[in-house]
Amino acid sequence: MKFGVIIFPGSNCDHDAYWTIQQVAKQPVCFLWHESHDLENCDAIIVPGGFAFGDYLRTGAIAKFSPVMESVRNFADGGGFVLGICNGFQILCESGLLPGALMRNTGLKYVCKPVQVRVENTVTPFTNACSQGEVLTIPVGHMEGNYFCDAEILDELHRDNRVVFRYSTPGGEISASANPNGSLDNIAGICSAGGNVVGMMPHPERSAEPELGGTDGMKIFQSMVGAMAAR
Repeated sequence: MKFGVIIFPGSNCDHDAYWTIQQVAKQPVCFLWHESHDLENCDAIIVPGGFAFGDYLRTGAIAKFSPVMESVRNFADGGGFVLGICNGFQILCESGLLPGALMRNTGLKYVCKPVQVRVENTVTPFTNACSQGEVLTIPVGHMEGNYFCDAEILDELHRDNRVVFRYSTPGGEISASANPNGSLDNIAGICSAGGNVVGMMPHPERSAEPELGGTDGMKIFQSMVGAMAAR
């Protein structure tokens, strides 16, 4: 099994994701340049956090036109595993791989801190190592993490169990006080209809080793490794 981490101009969490996969998860990984169509036979793609193309126009609005994203769309359509983290989540929404949009945080302030998220769906390739309702502590770092979609899409997300993570209190309560950015229904992560594409605002690569203050994020990568091994 092999991971690929995309690099866009402005990506700043690509090396963090690469390190976690190579040094912590102990899996083969390569970087994928945004101007290339070649996914180099990867079994899973990480669209990392950062500020792709400086977040000009809108977050992810320019990155979606990168040649690599055409290949990622085809890869996802064929059932390939794609994880978008923070800016990667924004890019996946702009690219049409996930519904909705990420808007400016309420309060218009950059938010960077550990938050708690409750696992709402454990049957995805990204959460199979988690327990239903488990609360994970994972850092966020974003200005545009306020997830929004229309009522019809929100109903669809709930009906099809596509809300993967929701911001919560340490005890698992879904409340406004636990919501760091004003995100609709406290949504912190969603998946595609097939479950093979997930976007999440928290950074699991920033909580994958004890040296970082916690290891809850490692469960996301463990889940992916397990899902690829089971294929």
